[in-house]
Amino acid sequence: MGNICFSSTKVSGSNSNTPSTTTTTTTVNGHRNRRSSANPASTTTNTSRKQEGSHCNRQKGKDNHKNQPQQRNCQKNVKHNTRRQSGVIPCGKKTDFGYDKDFDKKFTIGKLLGHGQFGYTYVATDRSNGNRAAVKRIEKKKMVVPIAVEDVKREVKILKALAGHENVVEFYNAFEDDDYVYIVMELCEGGELLDRILAKKDSRYTEKDAAIIVGQMLKVAAQCHLHGLVHRDMKPENFLFKSPKEDSPLKATDFGLSDFIRPGKKFQDIVGSAYYVAPEVLKRKSGPESDVWSIGVITFILLCGRRPFWDKTEDGIFKEVLRNKPDFRRKPWPTISNSAKDFVKKLLVKDPRARLTAAQALSHPWVREGGDASEIPLDISVLSNMRQFVKYSRLKQFALRALASTLDEEELADVRDQFSAIDVDKNGVISLEEMRQALAKDLPWKMKESRVLEILQAIDSNTDGLVDFPEFVAATLHVHQLEEHNLTKWQQRSRTAFEKFDVDRDGFITPDELRMHTGLKGSIDPLLEEADIDKDGKISLSEFRRLLRTASISSRMVTSPTIRGSRKS
Repeated sequence: MGNICFSSTKVSGSNSNTPSTTTTTTTVNGHRNRRSSANPASTTTNTSRKQEGSHCNRQKGKDNHKNQPQQRNCQKNVKHNTRRQSGVIPCGKKTDFGYDKDFDKKFTIGKLLGHGQFGYTYVATDRSNGNRAAVKRIEKKKMVVPIAVEDVKREVKILKALAGHENVVEFYNAFEDDDYVYIVMELCEGGELLDRILAKKDSRYTEKDAAIIVGQMLKVAAQCHLHGLVHRDMKPENFLFKSPKEDSPLKATDFGLSDFIRPGKKFQDIVGSAYYVAPEVLKRKSGPESDVWSIGVITFILLCGRRPFWDKTEDGIFKEVLRNKPDFRRKPWPTISNSAKDFVKKLLVKDPRARLTAAQALSHPWVREGGDASEIPLDISVLSNMRQFVKYSRLKQFALRALASTLDEEELADVRDQFSAIDVDKNGVISLEEMRQALAKDLPWKMKESRVLEILQAIDSNTDGLVDFPEFVAATLHVHQLEEHNLTKWQQRSRTAFEKFDVDRDGFITPDELRMHTGLKGSIDPLLEEADIDKDGKISLSEFRRLLRTASISSRMVTSPTIRGSRKS
């Protein structure tokens, strides 16, 4: 299976300020196993090694693959006390995981691939057909505390949730007996992405090959996010090739730091690997967007052979991540296409609200060139924006519709992909049933039919019971992205939208102009109230822009769902 972690030792996802653990990750023949030891005085350090040749000591390349500081999975977490107290039965031994009990009847264990503190990874052979797999055998007696049991259960749950995805290592089954839990998975023998990068000339991929690799990683991230799952440790070491062939598919593995997150919530712990950690992770306010940042870092490395943020110490790396921008002036960046540079820059945006989502990144021309739009999954941010739209005030809804009308086809490419993905029958409009099916794919949300109808009615400005493309654009706009990616264009667009209301061009939207544009009868004061910050009875351009940026909420609220079994975040 390759690069398989013993995630029963993982302690991520907790937001407590209890003592942390030190995590050492060892890779044996491409199979990584994480070992944890209690370390109450320090944050967690993740060091990737091979028994023959450490990744941290590779000398290939110039300044990017040498003199590396140890990478940190720095997280404040629950301390795993792996010392077995006399007379106390470990939680793992007391737990019935509910897995199949006939592993020995179905598989024979062969070559040892790797080992960690909690268990071993072997090649396993299916007795019925002779097919080979990878089996992770985890000792129950070493699962001393309840969280160790939960970590094993979560890893199996994640692998099941992502089953069938072409770029995720395939999960076959989980077994248990009195002494062990067995996780049987696909055997990947093509090695790590990191190894292939280092084997390339100047540690660089061609743009075309890099785009193929990046597209596969983005598909994994997009699928994870639809399941309410954040990988939290995307890096080249955690992507394996199915076979040694040059065109072998890439497989995501090692979900030992992954966790589910409730909609609208943030992780408050710091977890990940130093070179790939997103700014918001270091600020303790992270979500699915952090996976996209990590893929941006990987893309930068694939294209130029260097890391975008580098220092001799971990603290130095974190300061670089928080304060500085990648350098696109050094060679070979002047010879790399503008499209590739635009792509990387939009993934390495420090504000997660302005960063491309995984699905948006798949629509970017650099990744999509020669690809099929039908392969692009639903974007959780598009579905989220539609749910939010119903909560906005009437004035903000009108303002977003005006702004949407100013965008050009290039700016709407990713939105059109999403509209097409939802418009199943391809008749140019989204019906209530198509809306219901799309919103149901964002699995953490279990929306009632009445809520779906309410959302459709809010988006449906012409009240024909259907959502056409202009209405869809207004409801799914990423305002922070528009401002961050091109400030000059944002100022022009927002002014044009403002002037759709400001008929006499005096620089203000008056109550009469507002009534004229909206067609609303009765008092216009409630609409003015939200945007008129200085209370002068009219709306200025700056107030209009503020209205577009802020999360204005009307009295109609959509209840946030909960995910049973997810950790507090």
